[in-house]
Amino acid sequence: MQTLTRDHIVRWITHAAEVLEANKEYLTQLDAAIGDADHGINMDRGFKKVLSQLPSVQDKDIGTILKTVGMALISSVGGAGGPLYGTLFMRAGMAVGSKYELTPDDLVAMWRAAVEGVIQRGRAQLGDKTMVDALLPAVDAMQKALEQGGDIVAILQAGVAAAEKGRDATIPLVARKGRASYLGERSAGHLDPGATSSHLLLKTLLDVVTE
Repeated sequence: MQTLTRDHIVRWITHAAEVLEANKEYLTQLDAAIGDADHGINMDRGFKKVLSQLPSVQDKDIGTILKTVGMALISSVGGAGGPLYGTLFMRAGMAVGSKYELTPDDLVAMWRAAVEGVIQRGRAQLGDKTMVDALLPAVDAMQKALEQGGDIVAILQAGVAAAEKGRDATIPLVARKGRASYLGERSAGHLDPGATSSHLLLKTLLDVVTE
């Protein structure tokens, strides 16, 4: 597959809302161990808001759709998740602009811009036990797959595998950012909820392009 269409993006957002609703309790349980016990609830609420706004922009360009998603998340998701996921989608939308189809190069550039936005907004680095631990390895893996001539599916497969590995690598880490950092050493031994939801988002996009 050499192009990711606007319809793929709309289906991705719709499916992501379903997946986050289905995993609401799981994500909240993860957050209960090291945070405010609201990550799943917040993400579900945010994507329900996204779904309410999606019909008004689903015939627009990809950049407009993604920026609308970002604004909906910023306005409706509590805690750090709203600004961070909102920034992710806003930066992704800015990167692709008014395109209706994305090439493999566009896809990687979109995710690179999105993750850079998250890093700038949250000031987290690899190893801080945050969503960055899933997202940054994913983007690096996608870049490598692109350089090896991979198509959309191959690039996303590489990204999802790296995000899963990065997610699991947060278990032994001591949190250095966010509410979890207040726990110090007690934050070790737990999966990071943000890294988990980030992996779910990427996997959902892969699922949509391979269904």
